[in-house]
Amino acid sequence: MNQQTLRLRAASLSVLRNIGDLPLYRHYTGVFSSLNGDISRFAEAYGALCDMVYRTGDVGRALADAVHFDMNALTALVPSPAPAFLLDAATRDLETLQAVAALDGEALLSYAREAFPGCGAFLDGLPRFPAGSPLPVSDGAALYAYYHAEGYGPFAQGTAFSVGADACISPIFHADPIRLTDLKGYERQKKSIIDNTLSFLEGKNANNILLYGDKGTGKSSTVKAVANEFAPLGLKIIELPLSRITAFPSLCTQVSQSPFHFIVFLDDLSFNQEDENFTALKAFIEGGITGKPENLLIYATSNRRHLVNERFSDRQGDDIHIRDTLETITSLSDRFGLEITFSVPDKDDYLVIVDQLADEQQLDIPRGELHLLAERFALRKNGRSPRTARQFISYQVTQLREADS
Repeated sequence: MNQQTLRLRAASLSVLRNIGDLPLYRHYTGVFSSLNGDISRFAEAYGALCDMVYRTGDVGRALADAVHFDMNALTALVPSPAPAFLLDAATRDLETLQAVAALDGEALLSYAREAFPGCGAFLDGLPRFPAGSPLPVSDGAALYAYYHAEGYGPFAQGTAFSVGADACISPIFHADPIRLTDLKGYERQKKSIIDNTLSFLEGKNANNILLYGDKGTGKSSTVKAVANEFAPLGLKIIELPLSRITAFPSLCTQVSQSPFHFIVFLDDLSFNQEDENFTALKAFIEGGITGKPENLLIYATSNRRHLVNERFSDRQGDDIHIRDTLETITSLSDRFGLEITFSVPDKDDYLVIVDQLADEQQLDIPRGELHLLAERFALRKNGRSPRTARQFISYQVTQLREADS
């Protein structure tokens, strides 16, 4: 593809038009445009492109990711059949992107030698960069199949996301990798959450879940482990801080346009009755004008059964007042179809967790001695819990390493 043709095709993307706003791609089109100017303009554009390529790495991979994370006329049709003219247009765009990715520094400099005869000595002294790798798909039909199989849009960038200011959703690239096998005990609770999540992923009836109970019992870890377990099935998790609960309607809009399934994770919920976030969350979960999309569930954790800080004074007054107060207190927790309790383990359950963790770490400590040490450790930590058990085992591993060194 000659320079003139490539320049025109690079400017006329259609289905993949959004790729034209990618800074890397704009540097390429900037170099193409500079070939119609003077040598100083080309030198500036080419130097900026080299800098961008050096920082990007593989240009082909970067363009492939941009295509994968795009939302366009083709993704809007998934899973319905795409018309032939749209597939043909996508094929043309992919050919253009592949031609851009295949350019190395020497190829661009050869274009410049044609545009600026007599400047060969200067151009020979400019830096070079390698061509990018080929795109994984080469035609519209293959791209459409790829979108159908692998998903598309910004949520294809990862499996865990956070909500920032202005309802901006960003991928978490180093999310907690905890898996279900890392969590000991609470088999009945885990099974309820797993069954509900699988039903959700299969398009069947599923409930929002409230995990409540004592601190350190693994409520948050269980939600994250379930999300990690079923990420290969297209499950994503979005952590929504209570301080940004007003972003929920915007989040629902973005999620509804995605082919994936989502858990919105509300961690460590606790309210006062007069809290505005309490009222807002009630409306968002059920009862508000903004409907929750079918591909979204809410999993929340709390140390409080009803999520609200209750006082004895709330139960004072006449019968009507008491009833109204109690209904207000329970009105949010009642919107969760499943309420799963995580209580502190008794002594036997706690020691079973300790034994399982010790076996994983291959701790060579007699069981009687290990149990005695574990009980003492729990007393110092103000109680038994899976978190206390993990901290105890970590402490023992550290002690043994120090003794061996």
